[in-house]
Amino acid sequence: MAKTSMKMREVKRAKTVAKYAEKRAELKTKSVDMSLSYEERMEAMDKLARLPRNASPVRQQRRCKLTGRPHGVYKKFGLSRNMLRLYAMQGDVPGLRKASW
Repeated sequence: MAKTSMKMREVKRAKTVAKYAEKRAELKTKSVDMSLSYEERMEAMDKLARLPRNASPVRQQRRCKLTGRPHGVYKKFGLSRNMLRLYAMQGDVPGLRKASW
């Protein structure tokens, strides 16, 4: 199990990303728009750099929904490899079976 503080930090990051998403998208499009002058593009880049670091979606970490484990998490299920195996063996994951050949 991950520490509760780490799980809450990820929740806080997700809220920050959602809060600044529109502003970031607008500034990013301005910064690469070649029809604008050089100064306007640089100003957009500066404003983008002044936004909080956690406003960037790249800083979010995918975590297991049950345990909060940060590594070995499958996107499709939202579970870590350990929990996925456990629930697959119990038959709780629809459409997933253990391979045998």
